Amino acid sequence: MIHRILALVSLVVLGFQVVAADWPTFRGDPLQTGIAADKLPDKLEVLWTFETKDAVEATAAIVNGVVYVGSYDEHLYALDLASGKEKWKFKAGPIKAAVGVRGGLVYVGNIDGDFFCVQADTGKEKWRYKTEGEISSGANFAGDNVLFGSGDEHLYCLSADGKLVWKYKVPGGPVNGSPAIVGDRTFAAGCDSMLHVIDLKQGKQLAKVELGGQVGASAAVHGDRVYVGTMSSNQVLAIDWKKAEIAWQFEAPKAPNAFFASPAVTEQLVLAGSRDRRIWAIDRKTGKEVWSFPTDKHVNSSPVVSGDKVYGASLDGKLYVLDLAKGTLLQDLKLGAELSASPAIGGGRLVIGTEKGTVYCLGKK
Repeated sequence: MIHRILALVSLVVLGFQVVAADWPTFRGDPLQTGIAADKLPDKLEVLWTFETKDAVEATAAIVNGVVYVGSYDEHLYALDLASGKEKWKFKAGPIKAAVGVRGGLVYVGNIDGDFFCVQADTGKEKWRYKTEGEISSGANFAGDNVLFGSGDEHLYCLSADGKLVWKYKVPGGPVNGSPAIVGDRTFAAGCDSMLHVIDLKQGKQLAKVELGGQVGASAAVHGDRVYVGTMSSNQVLAIDWKKAEIAWQFEAPKAPNAFFASPAVTEQLVLAGSRDRRIWAIDRKTGKEVWSFPTDKHVNSSPVVSGDKVYGASLDGKLYVLDLAKGTLLQDLKLGAELSASPAIGGGRLVIGTEKGTVYCLGKK
């Protein structure tokens, strides 16, 4: 609870104007913790579905009773959270990046390298910015600026009117993760196997830490530590970002498989999905395994936490509801297609898309 209060304070400091029930960015808050302010009902039911014309790998945003989500069918959609009815759609090119929402504006990138700012109420384009690589990163916000990564090896910081403030190069590969923000710092990692600690104002590197593996996921911040999984070394790491040193390393005991998903971080645990077909719970302070839960296929989706439950999805097409403390199964829901998108929780509901293009809204009827 203390951590969530601090996260909400951070929203105010960073200029967010959101209610506790909103889910405005990929992992719910600037620290990328994956922790929902809303508590979901004990048993989830399908309230509505919405069909797009191609896969939905993008994670939705939920703000002021509206769901914003992108699809590979080249459209960004605004859906009424209560009914699932389409409010508007905007042709933005194929999208797999998470949506970010702030101040009545919606931000999203596409796989063609275009980054859009769209009016939240009308779906009308305000501006766009062109990068030279695929955008898989979601947007995050610092003051009046918006940050995101691109496949052209850069982390971008743009002004409120879509002008470049700075860009930071991560050599050797794409910046796929959504940038976490704490105070006057942000973080970038990619195929150079480094965590870069970056000054928000000027985009200058302040420190870097060797991770021992390439990173495709977003990092999460709790206090003085950044938590991130690696693809090539099958590890989850805790990094003291003030000291620029590794605090602990956790390695899954089975054959190497990528931690492609982004972790969720509570006061006690780091929750991470892996392509070894498991969701892992790791002691946040020591890096020791607390529990793991097996799925039937790879876990590319990033788990989220609401109250005393963990919500994780797998390529087996199931949404799993697990007990946070024990890792025991409380409910699983078959959603009919592979799940690469991560859940978003807001307004007492959970929203997630499938590889068949169906957007599901779950809650209590």
